[in-house]
Amino acid sequence: MKYGISELAIVPIRAEASDKAEMVNQILFGEHFKVLDQRIKWSKIRLAHDKYEGWICNKQWTEIDKESYENLERQSPTLTTELLDIVTCESHQTIALGSSLPHYENGTFTIQENSYTHGGETTTGSEDKNMLVNNAMLYLNTPYLWGGRTPFGIDCSGFSQIVYRLQGKEIPRDAYQQAEIGSTLSFIEESEPGDLAFFDNHEGKIIHVGIILENNFIIHASGKVRIDRLDQQGIFNAEERKHTHKLRLIKSIL
Repeated sequence: MKYGISELAIVPIRAEASDKAEMVNQILFGEHFKVLDQRIKWSKIRLAHDKYEGWICNKQWTEIDKESYENLERQSPTLTTELLDIVTCESHQTIALGSSLPHYENGTFTIQENSYTHGGETTTGSEDKNMLVNNAMLYLNTPYLWGGRTPFGIDCSGFSQIVYRLQGKEIPRDAYQQAEIGSTLSFIEESEPGDLAFFDNHEGKIIHVGIILENNFIIHASGKVRIDRLDQQGIFNAEERKHTHKLRLIKSIL
């Protein structure tokens, strides 16, 4: 088996081995993965942090050996906390909020033989529930993008996942998977800021997730990352003057 890591800011993960295929997720700078299958132009990979699988272009990843992969697995990831940041190797590269800096120490980190410098703020996460809302607000007004995980474009479950990841808590990638973890709460009044609310469709399938705020508000990615009212019926959009998402359940994760 081969192993890889991203030295690019954002790498699209696609449902099939084609540039025209649906983007289902993204790899951020410094994230590592296993290579499950390899073709001339494409590789099927499994991300280490959430086990998500998909296809990436062979021009967009760097191979690492098994020992390097296992060393990364033993580390608590160091993540960037600036909306945009710059890392420098032979040249400057812009990276997005939540990128990983492998083997980070005193402003330097390494990927294979490449030594990078970084002057921004970082975190290794503290599982501090009080910080979840602060993390969420960094993404306010980010445009909705199916499969996105960055301040340039994000989807609802990518949003909740990265907000928790910045606090050192790994949760699954998709909303229906996130709904399967944590403790179920009976009423909105039992929830705390940072808890997750899940919403279903007419078939009863979980299709949306948002992060609960104080005073019955919720922040979620719908068109853009926005703040709306939350009640026992669901999300109420004041601009449209109607409920847009039907509440299914509320989970406490931290």
